[in-house]
Amino acid sequence: MLARKRKAPVYMTAATHAAWWKQYRSSREDAARLERLECFASGRSFQIGDIAVTPFTIPHDAADPVGFTFRVEGAKLGFVTDLGYLPASIRQHLKGCDGLVVESNHDLEMLRSGPYPWSVKQRVMSRVGHLSNEALAEFFASDYDGGAAFLVLAHLSEQNNHPEIARGAAEQALGARRSLWENRLLLAGQDQALESIWL
Repeated sequence: MLARKRKAPVYMTAATHAAWWKQYRSSREDAARLERLECFASGRSFQIGDIAVTPFTIPHDAADPVGFTFRVEGAKLGFVTDLGYLPASIRQHLKGCDGLVVESNHDLEMLRSGPYPWSVKQRVMSRVGHLSNEALAEFFASDYDGGAAFLVLAHLSEQNNHPEIARGAAEQALGARRSLWENRLLLAGQDQALESIWL
């Protein structure tokens, strides 16, 4: 409805659009029509105004999920959430980012002892589920290049994580390297917008 009202383009991979259309066409055919659909493919960069967008495949149990890097005026921003782990291909895409928004979804112990049914816990912990604080910390400690001016921890679970646990795991993994760069570690909340960030 927002896309129709504002005549805004909607960007999706073809497989995502097919899955979306299949889900909505039977019950809401009106809502399922997109006047300005723009299909893109993982691994093929495209342009939106002056922003170069590079989508890349991520491991998640969805129809053709992707993460993104965005380049504009010499700056590179990485955005990756909803992924079960960080394979080498994703780590490569995230090198050289001036800003990075990355999932820190759950604390493993909170998830294991939390209220979710076991089948949901297994899905979240799987290689096509969500990235834990521990998995992100391993990336920060071992393969992160340390060049971002800001890091945003995103998609924190309200049931299976706590902001200070996520922050503590990230800060410990980054260690003394954080004092070497003028970076900020921020947490994206689910109930309010993040402050503006300037590179």
